Amino acid sequence: MKVIILAGGLGTRLSEYTQSIPKPMVTIGGKPIIWHIMKTYANYGHTDFHLALGYKAELIKDYFLNYRSLNSDFTIDLDTGNFTAHQNDNVDWKVTLVDTGLDSMTGGRVKRMKSFIGNETFLLTYGDGLADIDIAALVDFHYSHGKMVTVSAVHPGARFGELDMSGNVVTSFKEKPQTTQGWINGGYFVVNSEFFNLIKGDHTILEKDPLERAADMGELMAYQHNGFWQCMDTKRDRDSLEELWKIDKAPWRL
Repeated sequence: MKVIILAGGLGTRLSEYTQSIPKPMVTIGGKPIIWHIMKTYANYGHTDFHLALGYKAELIKDYFLNYRSLNSDFTIDLDTGNFTAHQNDNVDWKVTLVDTGLDSMTGGRVKRMKSFIGNETFLLTYGDGLADIDIAALVDFHYSHGKMVTVSAVHPGARFGELDMSGNVVTSFKEKPQTTQGWINGGYFVVNSEFFNLIKGDHTILEKDPLERAADMGELMAYQHNGFWQCMDTKRDRDSLEELWKIDKAPWRL
C-alpha cells in the first residue's frame, strides 16, 4: 500500500527548530523524525512513500535526493565522479516528493495526492507522530469492517481531535476539545480512495469537514492503539523522544 505522510506544515510551536528547517526534518537520534515514521511503515513492508510537502519543501527534497551520501561513508573519485558508498543504510524505499503548496491545509494536501494514489486504499499519517503501532493489525482491522476510513485512536492528553465511540464505531469527531473519554486522533489512518470526494480543496482541514462527515456517515472506524504514541509539538516533546532514543528505550524502535 502507498503511504502518504503530511510534511508541509509550519510547525510554529517548535520554532526553536522550524525557523530554519521543516518540522519533519527535526532529528531524533541524528535522524529526521520523518525517517523514524517511515521506518515504522517499512518494518511492515510498506515502502512506497508519498510525502506531501509545503514549508521549506526544498530541504526535504534535498535530504532524500542525497540520502545515500548523507547516510553512509563514501569514496568519490573527483576525476570521474564515481561514487562508492561504505556502511550504506540499505533501504529499499521508493519516495515520491510532492509540493502541495505553502498555504494548503491538511485536507488540501491529501487531495493533491489523488493523482499519485488513484483508486487504491492507502495509508496516511502526520509527519510528527511516533508510535509502536502494529501496522499489519491496523490494515487487517480496516479490511475487516469495510468502512471508508480507519483512524488510530490513542491515549495522551487533551490537545488533539477527540473521538466519541461506540465500540469501534466513531460516532463523533471533534477537533481539539477537552478530552472526556481519553481517546484522541493519533493519525496512522487507513483510507479508501472515495474519501478524496469528501475533500473540497486546498483550504479544507482534514480534521474538520472530511473526517466529521465520514463520522456522520458511519464510515469512520477507530483502531484502538493502547501502546506508545507521542507527537513532537514542542521542544519538550522533542527532548523527551531524544532521551528515549538515547537510553535505548524508544518503543517505536523495532
